[in-house]
Amino acid sequence: MQMLRIVATLFVAIGFMTSSGSVQASDPIIVYNTQFHPTIARSGMVVSQETYASKAGREILQMGGNAVDAAVATGFALAVTHPQAGNLGGGGFMMIYLREEDRVIALDYREMAPAAAHRDMFLDEEGNVDNQRVRFTLKASGVPGTVMGLTKALEKYGTLPLDVVMAPAIRLAEEGFEMTWELNESLGRYAKRLKADPESAKNYFKPDGSLYEAGEVFRQPDLAHTLKIIAAKGAKGFYEGPVADKLVAAMKANGGIITHDDLKKYHSVERSPIEGSYRGFKVVTMPPPSSGGVHVVQMLNVLEGWDMKSLGHNSAGYIHRLTESMKYAYADRSKYLGDPDYFDVPVSALTSKDYAATIRAKINVNKATPSSEIAPAPSLPHESNDTTHFSVMDKAGNMVANTYTLNFTYGNGKSVPGAGFLLNNEMDDFSAKAGVPNAFGLLGGEANAIEPGKRPLSSMTPTFLFKDGKPLMATGSPGGSTIITVVFQAILNVMEFDMNVQAAVNAPRIHHQWYPDRLFMEPGHSIDTRRLLGEMGHNVKMGPTEAWDSVLGSAQSLMLTPSGYIMGAADPRRPGSYAAGF
Repeated sequence: MQMLRIVATLFVAIGFMTSSGSVQASDPIIVYNTQFHPTIARSGMVVSQETYASKAGREILQMGGNAVDAAVATGFALAVTHPQAGNLGGGGFMMIYLREEDRVIALDYREMAPAAAHRDMFLDEEGNVDNQRVRFTLKASGVPGTVMGLTKALEKYGTLPLDVVMAPAIRLAEEGFEMTWELNESLGRYAKRLKADPESAKNYFKPDGSLYEAGEVFRQPDLAHTLKIIAAKGAKGFYEGPVADKLVAAMKANGGIITHDDLKKYHSVERSPIEGSYRGFKVVTMPPPSSGGVHVVQMLNVLEGWDMKSLGHNSAGYIHRLTESMKYAYADRSKYLGDPDYFDVPVSALTSKDYAATIRAKINVNKATPSSEIAPAPSLPHESNDTTHFSVMDKAGNMVANTYTLNFTYGNGKSVPGAGFLLNNEMDDFSAKAGVPNAFGLLGGEANAIEPGKRPLSSMTPTFLFKDGKPLMATGSPGGSTIITVVFQAILNVMEFDMNVQAAVNAPRIHHQWYPDRLFMEPGHSIDTRRLLGEMGHNVKMGPTEAWDSVLGSAQSLMLTPSGYIMGAADPRRPGSYAAGF
């Protein structure tokens, strides 16, 4: 723990290397490890938040698998080695780029509300939201989508059999792996929540309740058994049969509402991705029920009307314009974003350059507009905290950007007895009551109200960049409500300042989400910049004393160079992040 805090408060001044190799001066940034330069490979690359998982994906690439094969291997491995967010009991989004077809698939495997869910299910007798019920009970769990999403992706777009792709994850669960100090520290911080559930206590701690120390072998036999069933039977091995029986039995015994019928009816959906343009780059990103893609494009459209590069990277004038565009995007999010199968999301209107021009015209470039004076657009022309992201690229140029989650770190903290995996608390991502913020401070309304079968709005934003018709970058991030702005800044750093992928990821970030009205700035921004922003009327917040809470996201990213090399950037903000290439 002490080592973490020392490393986490280390500031290092570095230069930003551009993709062409030149260096630009920059403010110091906060770092969590010593990786300042991208990992370079020729034949394939996996970048994730956990070393064993990245190596699992690389193992599949080295066997001749494609990017989808490696992504599925990485996703299942993270369920073993990164239980904070890697999962079988959650859900997420996968963006797939098929180079030969020059086509992007947006795979939505977000959780769905059970059939017994209803809009007022988390209100108490006085009509107030019961946060304990919506976050830490089995009623908080949506029907999991991860297993369906990963297996469907492999079935349609992979090249290797499921049992081969899942072999690394099964090995890590059955034979175990050396406990990492990152997982040891995380389990220690969340021990109270996890130990409150007997099954989670059994899965993640020693019989006497103590932690597995770094370097000790950590095995998960129940999870290994579940993974073997899935490897043999595919999605049916999770949504039907003994695993489903265990999940439903846990629900019945502890007040949950997911039934066998809910599990059998779960399905993933392929959607049309969101596309935008910015100074000759093409941005392809996740559509609703992700709110991220819509608002990344919306904010880029606003900024495109200004000469951002001339302002200087992370100058007060530059950050001011980013912040004001963020406020308007998050205001619109509160009203217009939801599950498109249940609500007519005005995607074309929100992502139009004409609409962005009306926002830009409202922004005073010298003064902050209070959030109280910003509201969702009254009308539009006719026409979504611990998560994890990984990116994969193979030698053929196929790419995967995948973000998935349990919502909170370790979800609701409750594990399915005998099955070895944690359950999500994604029902908190719905609007339990209009105008009442969720755990990430995000406001919502009718578009994101609870309904049976509906998918909750998400901020997860797996994203691709293209230049001159060729793939350039794959990125995404965890971070709850900050995901959108993290991805926004990572790609903006590449498009405006020609940064290479590691420089773009390392650069200090900012975040504003309309409410609460505060500008969050990572360490690394200059004191003068913060002072100037304060004088412009921004409520600047540098973050709590806890180092884990003083940074924004973890953008595990890849970039393809013109010469055909793959550059992988493991975000140094999260310990354990690793780029595995060959």
